[in-house]
Amino acid sequence: MVVSAGLPEFLAYGVYFGELIAPIFIILGLYARVAATALVVNMFAAIYLAYGFSLTLSKFGGLSWETPLLYLILSLLVILLGSGKYAVNSK
Repeated sequence: MVVSAGLPEFLAYGVYFGELIAPIFIILGLYARVAATALVVNMFAAIYLAYGFSLTLSKFGGLSWETPLLYLILSLLVILLGSGKYAVNSK
């Protein structure tokens, strides 16, 4: 989808990092704010590429891009609040 949108092919590796590696880092609490920042960028791009920010409704009445928006908001919360006291690299 990244290449078909006219973006460079190397950005597909960013999708790999944002959807596989960054959530693992967030779960472990290992550099969670950096990983959450990558996930915010990834979800923003996913919403744009897949839905184009259109305000269409799904068959259940919610926004069609409600789930990626949820991940984007939760990642913003991890950026603002941090990973908590059980993180691997806590102070």
